[in-house]
Amino acid sequence: VLPLTRRLVVSSLAARVQDNTRRPMSNSSFLRATPFAYGAGHVQPNRAADPGLVYDTNATDYLHFLCALGYNSTVIGTFMDGPNACPARPRKPEDLNYPSVTVPHLSASGEPRTVTRRVRNVGAEPAAYDVRVREPRGVSVSVRPSRLEFAAAGEEKEFAVTFRARAGRFLPGEYVFGQMVWSDGAGRRRHRVRSPVVVRVGAHRTSKTSVPVA
Repeated sequence: VLPLTRRLVVSSLAARVQDNTRRPMSNSSFLRATPFAYGAGHVQPNRAADPGLVYDTNATDYLHFLCALGYNSTVIGTFMDGPNACPARPRKPEDLNYPSVTVPHLSASGEPRTVTRRVRNVGAEPAAYDVRVREPRGVSVSVRPSRLEFAAAGEEKEFAVTFRARAGRFLPGEYVFGQMVWSDGAGRRRHRVRSPVVVRVGAHRTSKTSVPVA
């Protein structure tokens, strides 16, 4: 639990993380903090009990994530039970169905990079969610579809997020931050499912992340 003097408050207007004095949150070095320091923000227990949407992640998702990082089936088998064959075409590491979205190697030339996510409706009834995005500086972000309609509780939907660098509006190698919010309307019962978005634009095209395994 954070001290009351540095409690996290999310401004609904500026969409910036602030402390209880309405100033930008600082990290341990008294510099302006980023999602690397505070993650998705402060937990609100009442809302956490009724999140609306969740990003379900199972053992298969993590298996595919390890395969995408470069681990082979033999190494994975040393800490997982049962058959663990990697798919012939493993997914990208950034496609792990995690609530936050990180793209560490976006091309500076404007070449698009797309990641996918899926969410499950854990509400008690059918619902429809629309997305709003605060784009990281120097990066355009589009979400397709921009509206998710769930016919029943427990239904799962997939969406894609596409990133493009804007020429002349970024510093190569710098991490920039934004957010993506799915909302099902207005009022006291509204759900706001917020995900941090982190992008790093490279000076040149780079290969995908890999981890050498002996």
